Amino acid sequence: MTLVDVIAALAIAIGLVGIIFPALPGSLLILAAALVWAVQVDQGAGWVVFAVITALLAAGSIVKYTVPGKGMRRAGVPGSTLALGAVLGVIGFFVIPVLGLVVGFVVGVYAAEVRRVGQVAARRTTMTALKAVGVSILIELAAGMLAALTFAVGVVVT
Repeated sequence: MTLVDVIAALAIAIGLVGIIFPALPGSLLILAAALVWAVQVDQGAGWVVFAVITALLAAGSIVKYTVPGKGMRRAGVPGSTLALGAVLGVIGFFVIPVLGLVVGFVVGVYAAEVRRVGQVAARRTTMTALKAVGVSILIELAAGMLAALTFAVGVVVT
């Protein structure tokens, strides 16, 4: 095991933490670590591992938005509510380090829903939004874990 293997593994571990606590771009960090490792290994197997990791993370990124979004639409949460949640999530990311993205999203969804359907019904749709955020994180984490497993196999093979 080389120093690059260890550094890439640490970066991937930090990326996994970044998926759970959205202070770091977790998937991008995992992808960058895999790229640096593949460049350093400079073998066909290293590039295959990088390609598989790229595909896993891309699929995870697509699924993490589509699955929770469908559930929220089924619950009657309109796109405008999600848009306001996203905007306040981005603002929250800069105002409250680490948890601001999630807090801002939830506050945005709740505020939009209170305005749209009233306070009692807004609680139900906000809970749906919270569940969707949790599902989204779990989906991205699963993709990240598969990428980490692929990296570990790649290190053993090369």
